[in-house]
Amino acid sequence: MDVRTRITVQGIVQGVGFRPFVFAQAKQRALRGQVRNNAGGVLIDLEGEPGAIDQLIFELTANPPPLARIEAIYRTDHLPASRFADFRIVASSAEGDRLLPVCADFAVCDACLREMKDPQNRRYRYPFINCTHCGPRFTIIEDLPYDRPATTMRDFPLCAACTAEYHDPLDRRYHAEATACPACGPQLYLTDHEGRPQGLIEETLEHSTALVADGKILAIKGIGGFHLACDALDRAAVERLRQRKLRADKPFAMMACSVDLIRRYCVVSKADEALLSSSSRPVVLMEKRSGGEIPRCVAPGVNTLGFMLPYAPLHHLLFEKLDRPLIMTSANVSEEPIVHRNDEALKRLGAIADYFLLHDRRIHMRADDSLARTRAGRIIMLRRSRGYAPQGIKTAFRFESEVLACGAHLKNTFCFGKNHYALISHHIGDLENFETLSSFTEGVEHYQRLFDLHPLVLAHDLHPDFLSTQYAAGVAGAQKVGVQHHHAHVASCMAEHRLSGPVIGVAFDGTGLGPDKTIWGGEFLVADFARYERRAHLRYVPLAGGDAAIRQPWRLALSYLRDALGSAAALPDLPGWQELDGKKIRLVQSMMRQGINSVPTSSCGRLFDAVSAILGVSHEASYEGQAAIKLEGVALKGVQESYSFDIRGGTPMEIDLRATIRALVVDALQRKPVGFISAKFHNTVAAAVVELCRKLRVSEGINQVCLSGGVFQNVILLERVLERLGGYGFEVFYQCRVPTNDGGLSFGQAAVANETVKRGG
Repeated sequence: MDVRTRITVQGIVQGVGFRPFVFAQAKQRALRGQVRNNAGGVLIDLEGEPGAIDQLIFELTANPPPLARIEAIYRTDHLPASRFADFRIVASSAEGDRLLPVCADFAVCDACLREMKDPQNRRYRYPFINCTHCGPRFTIIEDLPYDRPATTMRDFPLCAACTAEYHDPLDRRYHAEATACPACGPQLYLTDHEGRPQGLIEETLEHSTALVADGKILAIKGIGGFHLACDALDRAAVERLRQRKLRADKPFAMMACSVDLIRRYCVVSKADEALLSSSSRPVVLMEKRSGGEIPRCVAPGVNTLGFMLPYAPLHHLLFEKLDRPLIMTSANVSEEPIVHRNDEALKRLGAIADYFLLHDRRIHMRADDSLARTRAGRIIMLRRSRGYAPQGIKTAFRFESEVLACGAHLKNTFCFGKNHYALISHHIGDLENFETLSSFTEGVEHYQRLFDLHPLVLAHDLHPDFLSTQYAAGVAGAQKVGVQHHHAHVASCMAEHRLSGPVIGVAFDGTGLGPDKTIWGGEFLVADFARYERRAHLRYVPLAGGDAAIRQPWRLALSYLRDALGSAAALPDLPGWQELDGKKIRLVQSMMRQGINSVPTSSCGRLFDAVSAILGVSHEASYEGQAAIKLEGVALKGVQESYSFDIRGGTPMEIDLRATIRALVVDALQRKPVGFISAKFHNTVAAAVVELCRKLRVSEGINQVCLSGGVFQNVILLERVLERLGGYGFEVFYQCRVPTNDGGLSFGQAAVANETVKRGG
C-alpha cells in the first residue's frame, strides 16, 4: 500500500546538486512527489511504497552529493495522499527559517577539468567552467533562496544550450547557478595598469603567462578577490613585489600546479597532500626542504612555506605553460582588505601590478584564501575563509537569542549564533583602518540578509578602542555583553569540542585587555561559559612604548633583562645588539625607570618576542608575531634540556621566568647555538604549563585542559605541551576547525554571551 511522507533536510543542501540527486533516486524507485528548496533547506514530498521511501532516505544520509553536508533530517509519515502523478522538481520558495543553506566556494571538479581539456567540448579552455559539484557559491550569492536571479550570474542570460542543461534534472548542471559557456558567460581580458586592453581576448591566457615568465607582476581576479602573482623563482620579481606592496618580510603564499612540484620545495605528509587536494583548497604551511630553489625573499627567516593548488579553472589554464610555482598573495595594499572589484583593483593596485588579468563576473562578497597546517594527521585552521565560510558549526548548546559577536581587533572575524549553529564569518583582517571596518560592516549586513538574522545580543571585547567594540556600542536596541579576551579564547576551544566546563584554560597570546587594565596574554583560567577565574599568569613586565614594543622586540628584551638582572645591571654583550642605536636603548631604559608609557603585561607572545630579540634572532618586526615565528624556526630538534623557573604562590599564582632569562643570557654570552637555546626555552615554557596544570588539577579537581591563543600556533610548543600533559593523564583540547588565534575569538564571544543571557545577565 502506498504512503505519503514529507522529509525536511537541513544543512548544505542548496547549490550542490541535491534536488537532482533526490529526483534521480525517486525515479529509480518509482516514487511520486516533489522536491524544492526553501530558505531553510530542502523539502521533499514522497508517495509510494514504504520500503522504497526508506531506501531513498538511506541514500540521502549514506551517499549524498559530494558537496552536500546534511546536518538534520526530519521525517513526517502517514500524511494524507496527494495523488502525485510523477516526481518533479518544483520552484524554490522563500518561506522557512533561514539557517544553514549556503555552500562555500569550492575548487573546480575533475569532471569539469576533463571537459575544459577536451577540444571537442564546447567549454574547451573556458576559464569559468563549473557545475553543481564545484565553483563559486558564497562569493556570488546576494540573497536566498540560492537561485540564479539572486546571484551575480544574473548578469549573464543563459544561451539555448546552457538553458537545456540547466533545466534537465539528470544533467550535472541542473540548476548550477554559476553555469555558463563561452557563448553566454563571463569573459577574460588583459589590461595594463591604466586599464588599457592588451591584445586580442583569445590571446589573453598566452599573453598573461608570457608576462609572468618575463618577470612581470600580474593582478589576477579570482573567486573571492584578486591575487598579486609573479614567478616565485624570480628573485628580482619577488623583491619588486615586496617593495611595491609595502610588505617587508611577511611570507608570500604560493601556488603550484601539482603536489609533486610542491614536494620539490616542501616536506609533504599524507595529511598535507589530502588537505592541499581537498575541494576547499587552502594555503597549507609545510616544512621547507633544505637546499630548495625558492628564494629566501619569498619567506624570509622562517622554516615553512605556504602552498596551494589551483582551484579556479583559470589557474589550471595559466599553469598549462608554466612549470614553476607562482607567488599568489592577496591583492591589497598593506593592512587593507583584499581587493575584489575591477575598478577598485585598477585604482588601488595600479602602483603594484604591471598588468591586470580581469573578468566581468562580479564578486559580491570578498573571501581571502584560507590558511591551515596539519599536525598528527589533523587539520589546524589558521585562517578560516574561502572554501570554509560561511558553513556553520553545530554547537552542543542552543542560542537563547540571536547573537552577533564582533570579534577581535586583529585577524577579525564576526560570528552569528542562532539556534544550534555558529556562523563564523570569512576572514576580515586587522581592523586598522576605514577600509577594513567597511569590509566588516558589509559582511555583517550580508550575513544578516542572507540568513535572515536579527541579533538581540551583541558581544564584544573589553578593549574600548577596538573598532569592533565601537561598532557594537553604536548598534541601538541590542543587549551588549563585554567578554574578556582570554575567556573568549578558552570558550572558543570549549565550544569547538562541545565541552561545558569547567576546564583549565591556558590562553597564551600577544595582547588582551584584562579587567585590571593591564595587558594580559599568559593566562591560566578556571572557566566555563558563564564565568572565569584567573588562577595564574606570567610575571608582569613593562611593555615599554606600548605598541612600539610589538614592532620593536628589543624594547621587550630590555624589559625582561631589567626584570631578571636588576635595574642597575649593565646590558650584556649580546649577539647582534651592537648594531642597535645606543641612544634609543638608553631612552627606553629611562622610560622604564620612570614608568612612562610602560603598561604592565603578562603576555606570552611578548615573552617569545623578547627572547627572540635577546638572542639576536629578530630585533624588529614588520608583521605581527614575526619575532616569535623566527624563534620557533631556528629551534633545534631533539633537545631535551630546559631552564629552571619558579611558580610563586598567591591568588593568582605567578610564573616567574627570571631564572630562565638569566640562564638563557649566560648561554648566549657563551655563544652556544641559538637553535639549542631556543629549543631549551620552548621546553621551559612547556614545562611551566604542565606544572601549573598539575597544581590546578590538585586544587580544582579538573582534568580537562583547553589550549587557546595565537601562541599555540607554535607547533613546537604545542607538541611539547600535548605530549607532557598527556603523559600525566590530562584530557587536552586544542583548536582545529576554528583558528586558535584571534580569528576564532568571535566564536568564544558568542558562546559566553549566550550563557550570560541564559543566566539573566
